[in-house]
Amino acid sequence: MKLSSRMKAILYRLGKMKKWLVFLLLPVLTILIFPDVKSQETGTLTLSLSDAISIGLENNYQVRISREELKIAQNNNTPGAAGRYPSLDFTATQRNSFNNSESMTVPDDRDKLTTNYLSPAVALNWTIFDGFRVNITRDKLQSLEELSEGLSAMVIENTVQSIILAYYNVLLQTEKLHVFEEVKALSGDRLEYMEVKKQFGSAVTYDVLQANDAFLSDSVNYLSQELNLKNATLLLKLLLALDETINFQLTDEFSVQVNDYALDTLLNRMLDNNKNLRNQYVNQKILEYSTSLAKGQKYPGLYLGAGADYANTRLKYSGEDPNSRYSFGYYANFTLSFNLFNGGATRRAVQNALISEDIGVITVSEMTKALTNQLVNQFDLFGIRKQLLMVAEVSQESTGLNLQISEDKFKSGAINSFNFRDIQLRYLNASIRRLEAIYNLIDTETELLRLTGGIVSED
Repeated sequence: MKLSSRMKAILYRLGKMKKWLVFLLLPVLTILIFPDVKSQETGTLTLSLSDAISIGLENNYQVRISREELKIAQNNNTPGAAGRYPSLDFTATQRNSFNNSESMTVPDDRDKLTTNYLSPAVALNWTIFDGFRVNITRDKLQSLEELSEGLSAMVIENTVQSIILAYYNVLLQTEKLHVFEEVKALSGDRLEYMEVKKQFGSAVTYDVLQANDAFLSDSVNYLSQELNLKNATLLLKLLLALDETINFQLTDEFSVQVNDYALDTLLNRMLDNNKNLRNQYVNQKILEYSTSLAKGQKYPGLYLGAGADYANTRLKYSGEDPNSRYSFGYYANFTLSFNLFNGGATRRAVQNALISEDIGVITVSEMTKALTNQLVNQFDLFGIRKQLLMVAEVSQESTGLNLQISEDKFKSGAINSFNFRDIQLRYLNASIRRLEAIYNLIDTETELLRLTGGIVSED
């Protein structure tokens, strides 16, 4: 299958790299491999499936958003964010005042006092022990980063699947357009033939009208298919985040090679590699850390507060020299805090955390069961669609041969125009069914790869 061989070759190379390495190298690889993409924004872009995947992983909006969200999780995963280090604060206070007092008994006896005060201070606060909260929080932050990586991998996986299907949908609509074009050309030839026969008196106006109606109907189908092709192309451009004015020239062929899979092998791969399931495992670890944090409230807390301060005060009475004085001090205090009773809040928090853990376990079981059912359904659907493709190919070949024979019979008068039109429509429907059978098989195989983690893999 050209889809699988090309896609697996690309994704194998991506899969051999760690996720963080893929995030770092994709922009550079895209610039090196596709240096002329921007220069072709107003022209025709030659695009293979591997090109489309690489451009999409660089430009797709959701992929870019997931990269930024991963950066946030990486920024949060630090010892400082977990509370391992102390906090150090600097403050400075400066006050100025002017006091004018007058004696009630002695006239003109006034005291004018100007006060200037400056006090800088440094304070250090450090949690020495708080029920192992620092270590647990650091482990939880690490798991949150891992979960963010998993969510980013899911976005990449879904984007790659969407690009593959969108790429082959453009090919599908293009092939359909060729079929409608072929049928319209046959209808046009039939119309010309009937008009010639009418001129020689061997056909009547009714026969010409029937041929004209068929030609008009096929022309409408052709125009509608042109619109379908345009919409499919716009969807691919949206996934690749490219300008709408770019014209595509897709180089991959619209064909499929039927592969065989073993259900047991697929199930084992799904349990090991499915992105949704792996993210749920990480989420379960986060719930366990939340339980540990809740239990940590039962332990006492030991805190250190240290600092130094300096104060300088300047006093000046009117007509006198200023008087300054200063003070300097430092301190180091330890605080031991142990909650004896808080209305059962700690006990309830631990119970709720344990219940959340149980819910997480149930969620994993439910997700495993749902994914297993989905994989089995897709596997069965894959088998059915393989058979449908074989039937569609035989039907298309048979109706095509019948159309060639019937065209000669129609011109010789062995069959009438109604029979010929019916055979023409059968060929049209058989050709469309074959093309859709190819696309449906590609769709199902891509879904099997996604469920088993085969679209984007890692060491």
